[in-house]
Amino acid sequence: MADDNAPGIQETFISHLIELRTRLVRASAVVLVVFIVLFAVWPGAAAVYDFLAQPMMKALPEGSKMIATGVITPFMVPMKVTMMLALMISLPWVLYQAWAFVAPGLYTHEKRLVAPLIISSSALFILGVAFCYYFVFGTVFKFINEFAPKSISVAPDIENYLDFVLTMCLAFGLTFEVPVVVIVLVRMGLVTVEKLKSIRPYVIVGAFVIAAVVTPPDVMSQLFLAIPLCVLYELGLLLAPLFEKATQAPEETV
Repeated sequence: MADDNAPGIQETFISHLIELRTRLVRASAVVLVVFIVLFAVWPGAAAVYDFLAQPMMKALPEGSKMIATGVITPFMVPMKVTMMLALMISLPWVLYQAWAFVAPGLYTHEKRLVAPLIISSSALFILGVAFCYYFVFGTVFKFINEFAPKSISVAPDIENYLDFVLTMCLAFGLTFEVPVVVIVLVRMGLVTVEKLKSIRPYVIVGAFVIAAVVTPPDVMSQLFLAIPLCVLYELGLLLAPLFEKATQAPEETV
């Protein structure tokens, strides 16, 4: 009997691999198209990096510029920035492809959960990155440059700057995903809302510890990360019961 089912199982496995490949190709194609448009058409890789560098340039003394110590760094760094922007713009489409791959195996009540989570996770990640760029960087870079001794000429290397910015943006983007994580944990039955409420003091302490590790050693930037993390945790606690109720399986008729 096992041998009779083996060909069917193998065909199903192969069909899933083909479907996965198709979804990956579609997601990658859109990211590539967006990258080409940003890089070669509008606004251009240089303009994208100039936009990313604005918070630092505003904090530097007038007339100061960043430096590039590598031979190909002036080309590679803007290209990396443009690729990251293309991926961020394409994020809803990429997540949709992931949803389309798993959707056939989901029940109707489960599909009602996945779609809102994809939309909200994309929006929250982008919101976290925007919050970091527009509110956090100005404070952080101003503090660093004011703290620097007058005998030092501050000229950040563009590659080091990119690494720092990507780390901070990723940290804030993931921080803003906290409500989604809470909702998923509760919906999957791994933990209850009551349990999450009971560990609230530990979450607050953990938020400030994470902020102290990830952000530079100034109070404002640490608060900018820790406070949103705590607020978003509370938001997840409020929304989790609603999502759990909305995605419950229909009761069986007796």
